[in-house]
Amino acid sequence: MSAAHPRDVLLGAQASAGALPVCDHYSGVAARMEKSLRLQVELCEEFGAAVMDVTLDCEDGAPVGGEADHAALVTELALQAPAGARVAVRVHATDHPAFEADVAHIAGRAAHRLCHLMVPKVESLADVQRAVSALDAAGATVLPLHVLIESPAAVHRAFDIAAHPRVQSLSFGLMDFVSAHAGALPASAMTLNGQFSHPHVLRAKLDIAAACHAHGKVPSHNVVTEFKDAVALEQAARQAAQQLGYTRMWSIHPDQIRPILRAFAPSSDEVHTAAEIIDQAAACDWAPLQHEGRLHDRASFRLYWQCLVRAHQTGQPLPDSALRWFH
Repeated sequence: MSAAHPRDVLLGAQASAGALPVCDHYSGVAARMEKSLRLQVELCEEFGAAVMDVTLDCEDGAPVGGEADHAALVTELALQAPAGARVAVRVHATDHPAFEADVAHIAGRAAHRLCHLMVPKVESLADVQRAVSALDAAGATVLPLHVLIESPAAVHRAFDIAAHPRVQSLSFGLMDFVSAHAGALPASAMTLNGQFSHPHVLRAKLDIAAACHAHGKVPSHNVVTEFKDAVALEQAARQAAQQLGYTRMWSIHPDQIRPILRAFAPSSDEVHTAAEIIDQAAACDWAPLQHEGRLHDRASFRLYWQCLVRAHQTGQPLPDSALRWFH
């Protein structure tokens, strides 16, 4: 049996599908941010993997005039987070008066405890470069950027934005995108059902996902505001994952986390098949093989390996033959 690891053999196997936890949980109020960090630890212990990021929010969390105090608060929370925690911060947009101070204080003090910095309302490569320059000035020269695409112009430039080497993920800002059309799109395009049926919104989602996959970045699906309807939320998350190519999704309430994990997780049958095929492939040194009457080679091996990565990222049980790849 080959001792080589699938990620080393299957070129391209480290694509965006398994690069980040599938749930990105946002909170901006002090008590909720602290609760989110505790919940992250609990879920990591329960699932045996980091199944969510916690993003501490300055954009929506900071009161007007209190931006500096809020930046100080999220910095302290990031510094006090448990070792190994995946904590990020959403700062203000690059054209906001508090942007430079946000980055200087937060990244300047806590970059070593952050997994990434989220920048909202990115319109162009110039906005990305401004964020990179601010991070570099703060000494955070390797901290990845996540960007929020929220306008028709930004969607138009999504491929160029995704190509930047510091950009790790693109998220879609549904409500801002709809309102950016100056009343040309109805409010129903923001709803749970409308966002998957309105052609302008659907096209934007597909363009962002395509831009990410073209450049090996992570497409992150927008928040669903109807957080009390867990069944509908899970259905929306599954549609984003299975039809639109998203590999990550925002959560704004603890009740949304588990439905997102379920929706983005492969089924037990998929995991079983993937484990069998990868085990057989390793046993024959990754040469072509047949499994249940179908021919497989490295192209399909990559797909099944990524299925196992998604299972691990969502805390799904793995057969022993597959677990060995994750130790």
